[in-house]
Amino acid sequence: MTESRQIAAVILAAGQGTRMKSTCPKVLHQISGKPLVAWPAELSETLGCHSTLLVVGHGAAEVQSTLGDHRYSYVLQSEQLGTGHALLCAREALVGFSGTLLLLCGDVPLLQQETLEAMLEMHAATKASVTLLTAVVDDPTGYGRIVRDDDGRVTAIVEQKDATADQLSITEINAGIYAFEAPWVFEALLSVGNNNAQNEYYLTDIVEAANHQGRTVGAMIVDAEEVMGINDRSQLAEAAAVMRQRINEQLMHDGVTLIDPDNSYIDADVKIGPDSIVYPNVHLRGTTVIGSGCTIEPGVVMTDCQVGDNVHIKPGSVLAESKIGNGSAIGPMAHLRPGTVLAGGNKIGNFVETKKANLDTGSQASHLTYIGDAEVGKNVNFGCGTITCNYDGVNKHITEIGDDVFVGSDVQFIAPVKIGSNSLIGAGSTITKDVPDGALAIARSLQKNIEGWVKKNKKKK
Repeated sequence: MTESRQIAAVILAAGQGTRMKSTCPKVLHQISGKPLVAWPAELSETLGCHSTLLVVGHGAAEVQSTLGDHRYSYVLQSEQLGTGHALLCAREALVGFSGTLLLLCGDVPLLQQETLEAMLEMHAATKASVTLLTAVVDDPTGYGRIVRDDDGRVTAIVEQKDATADQLSITEINAGIYAFEAPWVFEALLSVGNNNAQNEYYLTDIVEAANHQGRTVGAMIVDAEEVMGINDRSQLAEAAAVMRQRINEQLMHDGVTLIDPDNSYIDADVKIGPDSIVYPNVHLRGTTVIGSGCTIEPGVVMTDCQVGDNVHIKPGSVLAESKIGNGSAIGPMAHLRPGTVLAGGNKIGNFVETKKANLDTGSQASHLTYIGDAEVGKNVNFGCGTITCNYDGVNKHITEIGDDVFVGSDVQFIAPVKIGSNSLIGAGSTITKDVPDGALAIARSLQKNIEGWVKKNKKKK
């Protein structure tokens, strides 16, 4: 910045967004794992704003609940009387503030830090009272037009309903992002009134008011894509595609291989180490962290997981709120539910489901197994079809399995039960009692063969 001074941010987030045709407030629709309004809100923090104030209206309680109270402040715009009125709603909360007021929109998620830093630098360097972002577009329908004089200075912003035929032909439009000087901006707003086609208080009138007072008005032209507002589902999808491209390009720059970036769906807060490979149609969500040298194959969906180094996650696996240790292999078609912790070197194979299960190093379940509410030691092998029967219809119970246990196929552990280390559980057993260390446990009925039974019964039929 050319000048060090206080900056406060006001984010307009009160609109209903009727074109979204949704019960969800528009600013809470998500792209790349975050609600729309979170993007400008977090950007204000990155810029070092000493406070961030959200003007909320439609769905106010839901917006506040989603973003929380500890990072941001809120004011209510109970009646929608224009953007100028929205900013006036923040006036009381900013009493005593003197500095630059950065006005952002809760439905404009693609703004970048570098753009706002350049805008604020221009604002400070020119000692402007108002600086705004503009864009040149092919079709300016619906936007306020930027009116400049012969010297290129912005003299006014004219809304479409108030524009003349000549003004409607202007292709430079108002992006709705401003830097104002406070407290002057509130004085100017109170003086402009609402004498316009919509009987609303326009922020845009502040530009004309500043010019009449001989104050400096600055404008910076930016890429239209960056200031695109989200008004319907099509624009939401368009913005999401832009954000995915940004995220994926950064990951590739940092040493991650994306086999098909256009079909890799990675949220903004996901972290991936170098030399990891992500195949197409993978969804990495939330706060997932993946180490180095990992392979994530097609169709994997992972949410809020921590994955170590050199982990192989095979096609079609679904993981949520789980920790995967170094050198583990998951899938294909495995399901790791919340609370799964694999210490490392583990194998969870096809159609294996885990939930609240801690598996120490080297333990594995290769196929068709359910391990829930379990504490499992080192080097345990689960045979096909093993189940920890953790729920009795009322409560959940724990199965404890020691080190170096071999579990045969089609075994049921009726929790609560403890299995000692170095023991062997015979195939087809239903284990209802604790098993001591080093024991062989078999719990199945004695086999009985009746010779000639089939032939004899066929004759009767």
